[in-house]
Amino acid sequence: MAKVLVAYFTASERRVTEKVAKRLADSIGADIFEIVPEVPYTKADIRWTNPVSRCNKEKFGKKDVPVAGKVENFAGYDLILLGFPIWYGCAPNVVNTFIKGYDTAGKKIAAFATSGGSGIGKTAEKLKAYVSESAEVVDAKLFKPDASESELKTWAEGL
Repeated sequence: MAKVLVAYFTASERRVTEKVAKRLADSIGADIFEIVPEVPYTKADIRWTNPVSRCNKEKFGKKDVPVAGKVENFAGYDLILLGFPIWYGCAPNVVNTFIKGYDTAGKKIAAFATSGGSGIGKTAEKLKAYVSESAEVVDAKLFKPDASESELKTWAEGL
C-alpha cells in the first residue's frame, strides 16, 4: 500500500471523527495528524443553529481558518485521507485551509466524514477547489461513529 496520511478535524466534545480517524489509521498502518485551528472552537462556536456562530460566519464568509502545526514530510505521502464532521454538505473551512496549505500535486485524496444527520453531499467535488489540478480526489464517504476497523480498512484499500 502507498504511504498514507490520515489527517482529521474533530469538533464535538465526543470527538467522533477522531475516534473514526484513529480506527482507520490503525487498520491500515497509516500516519495520523490532527487538524487543529489556531483558535480552538468552543461549544458555542460550532452551534450551527445559531446564525451568528463562528462556524456559520466562516462557512458563509468563505473565510480561511488558520491551522496550528504542520505535517512533517507531507511530500512523502501518496494518499491523503481527510476526515471531518460534515458542515453544510462539505468540509469545514479549517479542513480546506489545511489541505490548500500543502503541495498536493500528484497525490490521491479521499475524504471521510461523520455526521449527526447530514449526508456526504458534494464533498469530493467541493474539495477539488482546494487541491492541485494534478491531485486526484478519489472518493468521499460518510461513516457511522461505530464503523468497524474492517469496514474502514476495506474502504481505504479500495482507493
